[in-house]
Amino acid sequence: MSELGFVRSHQSTIAILQRISDLGLLVGTLWLSVWLTVYPWSDQYSVAALGGALLYFLLAEINGMYASWRAASFLYELKCVIWTWFWVIQAFLLVAFVTKLSTEYSRQAMLTWFVLAPVIIGLWRWLILVLLRNLRFFGFNIRRVAIFGAGDLGRRLMQTIHSNSWMGLEVVGFYDDKLKPETQLDSVPVLGDLASLIEDGKNGRLDRVYIALPLCAEKRIKDILSALADTAVTVYMVPDMFVFELLHSRWQNLGGLPVISIYGTPLHGLGGLLKRVEDVILGLVILVLIALPMLFIGLGVKFSSTGPILFKQRRYGLGGENIWVWKFRTMTVCEDDESFTQVTGDDDRITKFGKFLRRTSLDEFPQFINVLQGQMSVVGPRPHPIKLNEDFRRRVPKYMLRHVVKPGITGWAQINGFRGETDTLEKMENRINYDLYYIENWSLWFDLKIILLTIFKGFVN
Repeated sequence: MSELGFVRSHQSTIAILQRISDLGLLVGTLWLSVWLTVYPWSDQYSVAALGGALLYFLLAEINGMYASWRAASFLYELKCVIWTWFWVIQAFLLVAFVTKLSTEYSRQAMLTWFVLAPVIIGLWRWLILVLLRNLRFFGFNIRRVAIFGAGDLGRRLMQTIHSNSWMGLEVVGFYDDKLKPETQLDSVPVLGDLASLIEDGKNGRLDRVYIALPLCAEKRIKDILSALADTAVTVYMVPDMFVFELLHSRWQNLGGLPVISIYGTPLHGLGGLLKRVEDVILGLVILVLIALPMLFIGLGVKFSSTGPILFKQRRYGLGGENIWVWKFRTMTVCEDDESFTQVTGDDDRITKFGKFLRRTSLDEFPQFINVLQGQMSVVGPRPHPIKLNEDFRRRVPKYMLRHVVKPGITGWAQINGFRGETDTLEKMENRINYDLYYIENWSLWFDLKIILLTIFKGFVN
């Protein structure tokens, strides 16, 4: 028996068929890969096909790949397919390494499957999207949409629908109690008030109604919902969350009660696990590559000035907790208290060799040890000295929200030029804006993009 009053995810027929087709395509492409290599099919391949298909299905569900196709672009679908399959491959390689079962499989067949599967699945999704969009172009599979509320939220919804015509949604008009009928809003007419909406809904002129009213209009929203209950129209609520400045907001379920996070982190659950795997793998690889340069840098620091080779400083980590960040010493002092003064470009405390290290960011190399310790990430907002944090957290709105993720060695702000000295409030505000953009849009693809760009434009200030 169903319970009233709880939000449930919508499962379209296409999404259900897509689950079945994905599983079938994965098994089928392995069979084809084995057949192409002229190897006989065996029980081992059956196990690989079943395991790969089930793991792909699980990761695809977590990544939301089976949400409504009407609102999904092909590039988004393809990226999800490739990324999900990438982690399936990593799981296969890990199992093969631990169990030493790789000798029981044809490497040629498995490599062919690893390449062929995402190509076939991506092509299948593309064909379905093209078919649906062509049907919508000729008037099939179109949903007639009405928007109740012609304010900023309603107009933003209308513009979103118009700019994504491939979704097959046609805005027939606005309904609003405060505007006269036949008023034109960005070429979309106002068709009437609530009474007109109910009449059109009963007469079958509408498929969907989107209620786009501010949160303060709770009583009016209840009245509208009560009136629409006398129609067979599908009703959607568009929460006016744009009155808040959201940071990686998402729907969650709390004991069956839907809640929305306003300020959140993208690195909970699977996202946090993937980020940690990325940090460990990249941290180990990079440390191996820079081990010899670090030796020469350490010698350079030792022989160029008096003092320790490494310098550690307290900074804010995940959740605002204190961490010790390691760097090659570039100055004649090692300040880490209230006496700390931000370094400037012509600071006479910087050694000659230290200027070279700071200009090329080579002084940051020891922080890959912090990455392996789990205190930092390869990519993330750069950690600031404690005193600098305390100075700016009171002057820059949302400053501390950069600490909902681990600090990083490189970041989106750094490759966009906001690195080094922040001698003005404007510079710090710009850096924080880039940091928050990174958190809001985090993905492993974004991390890899930042790492690649760091090689070309992130080292030299």
